Amino acid sequence: QVQLVESGGGSVQAGGSLRLSCTASRNTDRTFCMAWFRQAPGKERERVAAIYSNTYYSDSVKGRFTISRDNAKNTLYLQMNKLQPEDTAMYYCAAHPIPCILTGGVAEYTYWGQGVQVTVSS
Repeated sequence: QVQLVESGGGSVQAGGSLRLSCTASRNTDRTFCMAWFRQAPGKERERVAAIYSNTYYSDSVKGRFTISRDNAKNTLYLQMNKLQPEDTAMYYCAAHPIPCILTGGVAEYTYWGQGVQVTVSS
């Protein structure tokens, strides 16, 4: 098992940046797929980015967001640049032990954080 705690959400104007952090209760290097999902009001939760030995990005954030991990700190990051109002959502950190599907959806990830709100104003 692993517990996940996100931080770093907030409000920013369009074009701004935020960095989300997700601290895990144990080391996840080489043992878990890690991902960031988001859910806007009235919409389904969608995968934004994922990482294991490689990375994956949804088309909507490719080139603007960067997922990374600091294994020494058991922390996953999501650097979000050039934020737009459509990026407004609750952002969730997720993990699944190997074997895992990096590009899996909500059902393929077992462990979830509580979520952090990101609000982008125009």
